[in-house]
Amino acid sequence: MELANIEKLIEKYLNAETTLQEEAALKNYFKEGIVAPHLQEYAYIFNYFGSAKEEKYTKTIKLEPKKSNKKNFKWFSVAASILLLFSVFVGKQQYNKHQQRKEAEKIYAQVSKGLELLSTNLKKGENAVATLYTYEESVNKILK
Repeated sequence: MELANIEKLIEKYLNAETTLQEEAALKNYFKEGIVAPHLQEYAYIFNYFGSAKEEKYTKTIKLEPKKSNKKNFKWFSVAASILLLFSVFVGKQQYNKHQQRKEAEKIYAQVSKGLELLSTNLKKGENAVATLYTYEESVNKILK
């Protein structure tokens, strides 16, 4: 094959633009053994791909028997259910405490409003009694 054509194919190969037939032509060129010196680095790549296909893994792989995940799944679902029930219970307790606190605040506001009303009315009565005492003293002075 022509050297200029090989260089073009290598450039296309590096840009990932070659077809399968063009890649086969490149592999055949580098397999022949007569390679231009400036293309020698590409010979290693194509020769490696050829030899890598023939490699096989010969060691045996020991696989452990698969453990049953059903037991783990059952325990996981039981634990999740218990956790859910516990969180609902705690949430209900917190909600009840919050409601009781709101109710207590409402009652406190009503009681303080009532005491304030009572206080203003007592002050009015106290002022009325004070004027009554003043009136009584002046009447006593006049009568004496």
